[in-house]
Amino acid sequence: MSSSLYGGASGRRVTVRDLASAKERGEKWPMLTAYDAMTARVFDEAGIPVLLVGDSAAMVVYGYDSTLPVTVDELLSLTAAVVRGSSRALVVADLPFGSYQSSPAQALESAARFMKEAGAHAVKLEGGRRVLPQVEALVAAGIPVMAHLGLTPQSVNAFGGYRVQGRGQDGDELLSDAKALQQAGAFAVVLECVPAELAERVTTSLAVPTVGIGAGAGTDAQVLVWQDLMGLTPNPAKFVRKYSDLAAEMDRAVRAFASEVSSGAFPTPEHAYS
Repeated sequence: MSSSLYGGASGRRVTVRDLASAKERGEKWPMLTAYDAMTARVFDEAGIPVLLVGDSAAMVVYGYDSTLPVTVDELLSLTAAVVRGSSRALVVADLPFGSYQSSPAQALESAARFMKEAGAHAVKLEGGRRVLPQVEALVAAGIPVMAHLGLTPQSVNAFGGYRVQGRGQDGDELLSDAKALQQAGAFAVVLECVPAELAERVTTSLAVPTVGIGAGAGTDAQVLVWQDLMGLTPNPAKFVRKYSDLAAEMDRAVRAFASEVSSGAFPTPEHAYS
C-alpha cells in the first residue's frame, strides 16, 4: 500500500489496518457512499479509499422517505455491485434497521450475508452501548465493524427528528459510548451531526479513526452521500457542500436529447448501422 491512503496506488484492497496507519500518521481521508458498479468504479479510480453502501440507499435509490424501510435483500445486491465495480476501496455495508438490534445472533446472521453473498469487507451499525454485544459478536467472528454515533438516522423517531446530538452533558455520554465501541473492537466510528468541539474531543480520545458528517473539521475522515455533493439532492443538509450541479447538467442533456428526437435531428447517419 502506498503511504498515502487517499489516491495511493496498490495491487490490493485497502484494509482496516491501513486506516489505523493513516490515523497514526495524522492523514485525513475521504469516504463516499456508492450504490452501483459504475459510480463505484469512478470513485475507486479517483482514489477514494472507503466506499459505504449506506442505508441512505433507501431514499436515493429506492425512493423511501427515510432509511427505515430498506431491507437486507435490497442492500445486498447494491453492495455486490459496488464490490464488483471497485478494485482498491474498502467496501463497508450498512446493516439496515431491524437486521441487528434484537440480538448478537441476528446481527451475525445479517452481517454474514453481506460478507458471504455480497463480498463486503466490513459492516456498519448504529448505536452506542446498547449494541456492544452485537459489535463484540461480529468482531469475534472476524467481521470488521464500523460504529455510528450522534444522529443515527435509524433512530430518528426516537430523537424527534433530524437534530444535532451530543450537546451539553449528552456529549460526555457520546464520548463514553465511543470509547466503549472502540473497546468492543470497532475499527472506526462515524460521528454524525454532533458539535465540532465534541467531535474533535472524541477524535483525540480514540486510537481508531473517526469519520465525520456534519461534525466539523476535527475528525480523521469525512463522508458524504455522493448525490448530495454532486448536487442531485434538493434542499441538502447544512453540512453538505455541493461540488457539482449534476442535476442541472442532466436536465440540460435530457432536454437536448428529447429536442433532437422530436425534431428528427437524432439519430444521424453516423449513429446508425448500414
